Amino acid sequence: MSARTVAMGDTLALRYALRPRGGDDIVSNFDDAEPETLTLGDGTLAPMLEQWLIDLAPGERHVFLLDPWQAFGASQPDLVQTLPGTDLPADMEFAVDQLVEFTMPNGQTLAGRILEIGGDAVKVDFNHPLADLSIEFEVEIVRIL
Repeated sequence: MSARTVAMGDTLALRYALRPRGGDDIVSNFDDAEPETLTLGDGTLAPMLEQWLIDLAPGERHVFLLDPWQAFGASQPDLVQTLPGTDLPADMEFAVDQLVEFTMPNGQTLAGRILEIGGDAVKVDFNHPLADLSIEFEVEIVRIL
């Protein structure tokens, strides 16, 4: 009897890292004491990344080399927006290239990277920081819960 492999809807304990191809980790939990627990389909991982976990066996470590279209896609011009300075949290200092969490009217938060700060307006890029990039997605399924 072979060990079960990952299927959609499974809850997993896993370690993973994301980085631009050949670059430094942007996200990694390989050094954390405990692996992250998540359920496929719950939105923790992007659906484009979840699909690479299907059929993996616990205990294996894989590195997937993904082109932009397989990962976070191309950046979209309409996700670069100029916001009034009053939309920024008043008690924070801001700098160009900083990632800031914005709370949307529906209560969800969205991270944006500040492109420029001028007078009473701020230009923010809400595209995923890995948009347009070929990335490495390193993953180890610790166990299926």
